[in-house]
Amino acid sequence: SKAAAVLAGIDLDSGVRAVEPQYKLSTHIKIAMLYLEDDDPVSAESYIKKASSLIAGSKDPVLELQYKTSYARIMDAKRRFIDAASRYYELSSITARTVGGLAVGEDDLIGALNNAITCTILAAAGPQRSRMLSQLYKDERSAQLPVWPFLEKVYLERILRREEVEAFAATLKQHQMATLPDGSTVLSKAVMQHNLLSASKLYNNISVAELGTLLDVDPVKAEELAAEMIGEGRLQGSIDQVEGLIHFEDSLEQLVQWDRQVAATCVKVDTILEQMAAAQAVAAQ
Repeated sequence: SKAAAVLAGIDLDSGVRAVEPQYKLSTHIKIAMLYLEDDDPVSAESYIKKASSLIAGSKDPVLELQYKTSYARIMDAKRRFIDAASRYYELSSITARTVGGLAVGEDDLIGALNNAITCTILAAAGPQRSRMLSQLYKDERSAQLPVWPFLEKVYLERILRREEVEAFAATLKQHQMATLPDGSTVLSKAVMQHNLLSASKLYNNISVAELGTLLDVDPVKAEELAAEMIGEGRLQGSIDQVEGLIHFEDSLEQLVQWDRQVAATCVKVDTILEQMAAAQAVAAQ
């Protein structure tokens, strides 16, 4: 934008005149925010990085909030989803209703929580994603969101069906539906990885052809995905190319899955008890 270009044209590091660090910080954040409004995360990131070296010395809570919000949006736009999810979740957990005179509404917090869930679902399978899913699933606010049924199936590692994926896809932003070099989208790849991990919990082995049907892709692509995830250590197993079979190995993940099932049941029981207590309190009035 013209406003961003004008501000970016100001030389704050020439040394000709002293510039207060707080002014530099606020200018860098403002430029980053303007570039984000123009859907230019690359330019925005260069200025938020400049702000990163100054933010620790800031005592302005509004600037800190703007910095964190901008950083989360940049990570999201650049498809660094697990980093974005962590930042969004931090923003959703703000307890103060005013930050430096700036009102923080409940809608803002829920919006940040919803963004955290979306980015976590889109992130590549792995330990960081699993930890983030657990944190989001156990947050009682998540159960009130429309995305909750989808989040629950992802967390419990259940197979995701096409109609469920399509409904979730309708909620995504344009950059979150970008096409990757292999022709897939961010969502379709995340879903394939998820369903492959889910299949590894259901079967001891599966033919490449059956896996392709399960993942709704060509068997060759299904085998390539399995090989990639096994090679990266994100899936325990081996591929028998002669027999056309993928063998899944037992691991501690099965115990983790059982723990998730128990945790899910406990969450539902707690919710029911809270509803019963609230109903009793109303009846007693």
